[in-house]
Amino acid sequence: MMRSKTILAAAGLALLTTTAAFAGDVRIMWYSDGVEGEVLKDLISRFEKDNPDINVTVDEVAYSTIKEQLPVQLAAGQGPDIARVTNLKSLSQYWLDLTPYLKDVDAWKKNYGEQLDWMRPDGSDIIPGFMTQMTLTGGFANKTLFEQAGVALPGEGATWEDWVMAAKKVADSQHIPYPVAIDRSGHRITGPALSYGANYIGADGMPAPLDEGAKKFISDLVGWTKDGIAEKDVWVSAAGTTYRPAADDFINAQVVFYYAGSWQIPNFMTKIGDGFDWVATGSPCGPAACTGMPGGAGLVAMKVTKNPEDVAKVMDYLASAPVAKEFAERTLFLPANKEVIAGGLDFKTDSPLVKDALNTFIKASSTTSPEAVKLAGWKWSDTYYGALVSRISQAMAGELTLDEAYQRIDQDIAEKAKQAQ
Repeated sequence: MMRSKTILAAAGLALLTTTAAFAGDVRIMWYSDGVEGEVLKDLISRFEKDNPDINVTVDEVAYSTIKEQLPVQLAAGQGPDIARVTNLKSLSQYWLDLTPYLKDVDAWKKNYGEQLDWMRPDGSDIIPGFMTQMTLTGGFANKTLFEQAGVALPGEGATWEDWVMAAKKVADSQHIPYPVAIDRSGHRITGPALSYGANYIGADGMPAPLDEGAKKFISDLVGWTKDGIAEKDVWVSAAGTTYRPAADDFINAQVVFYYAGSWQIPNFMTKIGDGFDWVATGSPCGPAACTGMPGGAGLVAMKVTKNPEDVAKVMDYLASAPVAKEFAERTLFLPANKEVIAGGLDFKTDSPLVKDALNTFIKASSTTSPEAVKLAGWKWSDTYYGALVSRISQAMAGELTLDEAYQRIDQDIAEKAKQAQ
């Protein structure tokens, strides 16, 4: 009996990992953060009714399977026909160029062109897929605390200094521990750094040393922390490159202004409830920009597929504006499709706070700087982010001076780049 179960389990794994072998069969490997798997299967069922010659199988897996097992499958010449992934650039050698099979290549470039370089091999112009949803870093304010303190929320075009000073007034008035909190993440502080004029990418495409824009924001962030304005614990209670969010402190009304990103909206909807009113603010401005950092998950086609024409039909359908719009509205995700963004969305939620926050992030996406978009597909981004986090934390803890931290950041990045080459 045990042997039979093992054989069945092995057969099931082989079915999951082997590319569709019959004409008209398309397998999608999909992970979900929320309800998006249910939405996808509903959309696919409609596609199959209109395309009875194509059978689409959606294999729902854990994110860890996508992260850890999919690369192994692809390296062995196996895998699904389509997969939802976040490591878009590092596996790009396995993505199929859909260009010869798509109905309207120009529409794809128009609606998804801004993110195509994120999922292409360097120097390539292929169309391997599209972003199923976008994320964007940005701020959240406890509106109730602002109202109780009689302090006006800074308006459009407000600077980082404006938000920091306003949050401090509110915290002092309402006896809140932390005026400002920013996640312990190099990615999270990069939007603000770019707004200050930072540029991480050298003329040769390799990591550049910290410039004056980056140093100015780092200096301000460390200064706010030492002055008790920015929450220190979230940064100094972890070591190395460990990520730590400050979401729970905002949820518990211990932070006035929290800089995180759009992915926190469902979390706040569930955990804050009617505890207090909160608003998304977009990204505060610096001298150079008012930008957040974009990101997200993409749906990509695989070179190993035996049915590229059928795969392209499925991808054309899911990437189309009406379907992308419905997917975004039902999953409460930010869409990547420019036509959908321009036409507006009606998110399927009864919470006006959630709807307003999502629409604020959609509006804020229009101010995303070209430098931020480029960094999202740059292979050295994680190297830069890791060095920033570890050394800035040491400066906040008093283990390094600012000048020492700048020097160590440059050294860390240069050493990683040298090792990789």
